[in-house]
Amino acid sequence: MASDRPLRVLLIEDHTLFRRGLRRLLEEHGFDVAGEASNGEAGVRLAAELRPDVVVTDLHMPIMGGVDVTRHIATTSPAPPVLVLTISDSDEDVVEAVLAGASGYLLKDAEPDVIASAIRGAAAGDVTIAPEATGALVDRVRNQAQPPEESPPAVDLSEREREILTLVVQGLDNGQIARRLFLSPSTVKNHVSSVLTKLGVESRVQAAVLAVRSGLI
Repeated sequence: MASDRPLRVLLIEDHTLFRRGLRRLLEEHGFDVAGEASNGEAGVRLAAELRPDVVVTDLHMPIMGGVDVTRHIATTSPAPPVLVLTISDSDEDVVEAVLAGASGYLLKDAEPDVIASAIRGAAAGDVTIAPEATGALVDRVRNQAQPPEESPPAVDLSEREREILTLVVQGLDNGQIARRLFLSPSTVKNHVSSVLTKLGVESRVQAAVLAVRSGLI
């Protein structure tokens, strides 16, 4: 992605007034809104056609909802990160969006700077759900998963990787994990990347949710 051009964003939102307002907000923050869609099905088509840097989608929409949008886009190559921007703070909505492959989950009343930062973070490959929110998310999943909903993935995690995954589930970020285990942040980052690859997920939030849901740790 070139550094001398603005990030190209696709908006998928069925409420016209909110979509127009969001477009103005993003343009004021230096983004290039490459396209807009008023339903999920049209959004998936535009994502394939326009190849945006980031997709911002609502959750509950006609024809195709945001979870299915995220799932479809995640199967494309290269797959742009998807940021869910919705009014729903339902535990189940958060979990399903993350498991579908969302790179972030924000509510529509978030501050404009927070939304802009989340989009830039998603484009950079960052998890845009704050690390401290991961623990709360996983706690909700743990309470819902009795017994585990899935069989543990057939993965061969090393003792260190399993130790780091446990701390990820607890909501610790890489710096906190590094201090806890007396490792360098770069070493922790490498271990986290290995865990994500072995679990077949894209983000630490997905890894944490999958680990709890499946009884992996």
